[in-house]
Amino acid sequence: MERGYWQMIKKGLLLSFLAFIHIDVSARQQPKIASQNPSPMIENIRPHNRVSDVSITGIHEEWPNLLPKTVHFFCPENTESDSINLLIHFHGSQNVVNFAISQNSGWAAITVNLGSGSSVYARPFSDDRTLDKLIETASKTSKKPIRAIYLSGWSAGYGAIRSILRSENKHTINGIILLDGMHAGYIPKGTPLADGGKIDRNDLSPFMHFAKSSLEGKTQFIFTHSEVFPGTYASTTECADYLTKALGLDLQPLLAEGPLGMQQLAKASKGNLSIIAYAGNSAPDHVDHLHALYWFLGLLKCPPLSTDR
Repeated sequence: MERGYWQMIKKGLLLSFLAFIHIDVSARQQPKIASQNPSPMIENIRPHNRVSDVSITGIHEEWPNLLPKTVHFFCPENTESDSINLLIHFHGSQNVVNFAISQNSGWAAITVNLGSGSSVYARPFSDDRTLDKLIETASKTSKKPIRAIYLSGWSAGYGAIRSILRSENKHTINGIILLDGMHAGYIPKGTPLADGGKIDRNDLSPFMHFAKSSLEGKTQFIFTHSEVFPGTYASTTECADYLTKALGLDLQPLLAEGPLGMQQLAKASKGNLSIIAYAGNSAPDHVDHLHALYWFLGLLKCPPLSTDR
């Protein structure tokens, strides 16, 4: 009787153990929710128009020795002013950048492409001399003094701009255009806001300081964002919300057609700061922001051109 009792106990414990293993293995085998970086969805609601990819006449130079990868410089032939605004763009087709400045008078552009991920852009510009060399070389090549310096970055290109804003060179920057590119880590790491995470504000503090100077009219800051959700780090939407709330801005819902058929959803604007929201969580929606650079560049209030000879 006693022996049969202990056999029943052992059998019960064994079954419980096997059930526990089954539950644990099943839990580990459950498919994880796929991150959207951006969403692989295909949609045909917005047109996703693209600017011309042809080369534009002017001064074109390749600079192979200033950064880990070759840098492209362009100054249109129709630039007749004695001085120029210099746009330094990070990440994206040089032809798109060249088209953008050709549609706005008095500009020259440097296009920097260093690879994937914000860190490859951040590292070189932690050294102040990197930006100094780019500006100096641009002035020598164009044979014109630089009137004002502007930075633009698409996607991962924000990494370079954040490094520059953390350096002493931040005082030389007149304006910034961020094209669906401003991200931050979550705390705890990889934990989205919906799961109780928080945005690492240290990652956004350089942009916050520059935004405040733009509110005061000292600089200019245009930040556009889509609805792309990366999954493991803060999206441009979440970063825009963070800035909007921290700065006490009034976010106005607004349904309007944007450049190249983009769908505008909202805008927060005060002083020289504009945060503009656009629809879309797909890759083409993300690329739209880059191709619309020419339009956002036209929103900047640049110093007046001088054509005196």
